[in-house]
Amino acid sequence: MKVLIIGAHGKVGHLLIGELQSRNIDFVAGLRSQEQIKAYNDNNIETQFIDLTASLDSIKDSIEASGADVIVFSAGAGGAGSDLTLQIDLDGAIKTMMVAEAVGIKRYIMVSSIFSDNRSKWDASGIKPYMIAKHYADDHLRGTNLDYTIIHPGGLTDEDGTGKVKLLGNNEVGSIPRVDVARAIALIIQNPTTIGKEYTFASGDIAAEDVFR
Repeated sequence: MKVLIIGAHGKVGHLLIGELQSRNIDFVAGLRSQEQIKAYNDNNIETQFIDLTASLDSIKDSIEASGADVIVFSAGAGGAGSDLTLQIDLDGAIKTMMVAEAVGIKRYIMVSSIFSDNRSKWDASGIKPYMIAKHYADDHLRGTNLDYTIIHPGGLTDEDGTGKVKLLGNNEVGSIPRVDVARAIALIIQNPTTIGKEYTFASGDIAAEDVFR
């Protein structure tokens, strides 16, 4: 198994690198700039340039060059504006799904957001364009033939992880350290029984290993 982390320079993606290293899971960091690539290569981390705003053929070439058979999509425009949010979080995500189907990469893990499927929460979120992008990217993924898992973590924090989570209902809220989200992704990668499932979760009192198995 080799995992391509699309958005490896983001906070969750960067933490996922550490989780995969600790579990001896082979991976490649998907990055969007040559400066990032140089910095990661200097730390002996395998990288692959991926521009999610590029053509479908260009993204296909990048993903094939990575040699990966698992994709984790953790990229995002990061509040850079509605236009770029649509290009990255929606169109960029869907292009990677199209490529995965075309080249035979079956396993695909989407890092989405809490309430991405609850329109009544979008206006109050303050990030409505992001929620819309996530909603439709998730919906497209459900209609593919990929072995997908979608995670909907609660509000993200930079606190120390606890390794414990709880699953949330439709209108429940919660927060979770990013490091625990990264741990959840690593567990999902290792557990094929998570295929075809979605998880909405926050910090709780159940060991993550017992939830994502």
